[in-house]
Amino acid sequence: MIPGHEIAGEVTEAGKNVTKFKAGDRVGVGCMVNSCQSCESCDKGFENHCPGMIFTYNSVDRDGTLTYGGYSSMVVVHERFVVRFPDAMPLDKGAPLLCAGITVYSPMKYHGLNVPGMHLGVLGLGGLGHVAVKFGKAFGMKVTVISSSPGKKQEALERLGADAFVVSKDADEMKAAMSTMDGIINTVSANIPMAPLFGLLKPNGKMIMVGLPEKPIEVPPFALVARNKTLAGSCIGGMRDTQEMLDLAAKHGVTADIEVIGAEYVNTAMERLAKADVRYRFVIDIANTLDKA
Repeated sequence: MIPGHEIAGEVTEAGKNVTKFKAGDRVGVGCMVNSCQSCESCDKGFENHCPGMIFTYNSVDRDGTLTYGGYSSMVVVHERFVVRFPDAMPLDKGAPLLCAGITVYSPMKYHGLNVPGMHLGVLGLGGLGHVAVKFGKAFGMKVTVISSSPGKKQEALERLGADAFVVSKDADEMKAAMSTMDGIINTVSANIPMAPLFGLLKPNGKMIMVGLPEKPIEVPPFALVARNKTLAGSCIGGMRDTQEMLDLAAKHGVTADIEVIGAEYVNTAMERLAKADVRYRFVIDIANTLDKA
């Protein structure tokens, strides 16, 4: 298996039937490299909902071959599943947007959580959360970070530009924020009490899950029913939306906070990742370091 998604680089060669790209173009590849390209979801631009979606690595492609990811000197991808990098978007800081960026952008767009003046809560401040904060501010929203880690407050407010910070374990802070948010992007993959979080939403508010807890979550029905609240999920986005997201990010200066590493550092990076010792994404410089690893 050759892993690696969120791939950014330059086109070295284009097939004779390729019309969208040429050698030298700056491009990216996200979580998927193919789909059936003919179902209703594909026709509407939601390849991510296609039952035949092919992941970027370790999936069986339509021709029976195994897909290989970005931890390699090159990848071959159908042009439909390649996005163009705007001139203003750096390859390294833009690469994580191809998964993390579209993961938070898509639910904000389709659930109406992209309106200037709205109040957006971002639950969790990690690889997904920090990008959600940036997109929220790009949309002109008031953004509040909700976190169990008080130590992240300064980072959220001063470095990422959030408007407010709520410590989810602080009953007084949670009470003060009750019924103030139009929506919450939930990026947390841990099992946490849900009822207090629903209390932060206004009537008709929405919580969108993009994190993936290992165990089933407990949702008290009354917490949703009483004030007409919504709990929904979202998984990445289609190719049209991914290009739209990247263009908007370039326009507003939205990039991921990264630490660039060499291929020889991957094992150490994995150890640090397990300790949450990264702000907020490792990006591997494959082109300059793979041969030395």
